[in-house]
Amino acid sequence: MDSAPGIVSSAAQAYRTLGLPVPDAATLRSFVGPPITDSFPQHGVPREQLSEMVRAYRAVFEAGGMFENSVFDGVPDALVRLRAAGCTLAVATSKPVVYARPICDHFGLSDLVDAVYGAPLDEHLSTKAMVIAEALAGLRFEQGPDAARVVMVGDRGHDVRGATENGIDCIGVTWGYAAAGELAQAGAVALVDDLDALVAEVLARVGVAV
Repeated sequence: MDSAPGIVSSAAQAYRTLGLPVPDAATLRSFVGPPITDSFPQHGVPREQLSEMVRAYRAVFEAGGMFENSVFDGVPDALVRLRAAGCTLAVATSKPVVYARPICDHFGLSDLVDAVYGAPLDEHLSTKAMVIAEALAGLRFEQGPDAARVVMVGDRGHDVRGATENGIDCIGVTWGYAAAGELAQAGAVALVDDLDALVAEVLARVGVAV
């Protein structure tokens, strides 16, 4: 999903609420993907104000910012195609799962995937690697030969690193919010520029004839 509008507007309002300088647009766009508890300290929020900042952010996000996003064109069709080919599909996001599930429901994605996994509300207690590990365990892919047929799809470096920590490959999609070279430097096994290429790459890597 293109979740930047809601994340950017919620983060900017949180800075204004605490009377802190609002980062520029490019910096705010970098908040898309990583846990918000990582992004705020990296961009001007003192550690002693982090909890207050997160509360301010979530007040805006929960009031409607969480739905200020859109499904990238063609994603539902790609999910249908992957499922029809026999793939098990799951969302593994750094967003708290209490937001991820209603967002997927709201945009009609829940019925197109088999499960939705996310971080706890206290994002300090989680990493992307931990979310992916929970997904693998929940889908019973953490052990055995089937694990070699699991692939992560992500648009930021922390997606790639989280997959690597769990011993699985990550395909990077170039239509997200990664900086130039970020996905390749993190170790993505392939970069794809559109959904047809993504479907083909996923099916090839999980051993389904295209």
